[in-house]
Amino acid sequence: MNDRPRKHSLTLRGHRTSVSLEEDFWQALRAQAAAQGRPINDLAAEIDAARHPDTGLATAIRLHLFRAIRDG
Repeated sequence: MNDRPRKHSLTLRGHRTSVSLEEDFWQALRAQAAAQGRPINDLAAEIDAARHPDTGLATAIRLHLFRAIRDG
């Protein structure tokens, strides 16, 4: 099992960026986007817009997914 983060590119509001996440988080992000019927880039852009300026995007995504599970 490889738990090392993997870098993927996302396009957030027309801006290309790379994010490093563990594969489990990538799968969870894809699953949440699919469940909402929207592209992963749209969900990531929403998370990006809501994050605190001192919080990195990868951390914001992990926290978003954790809170979604925690809060059901």
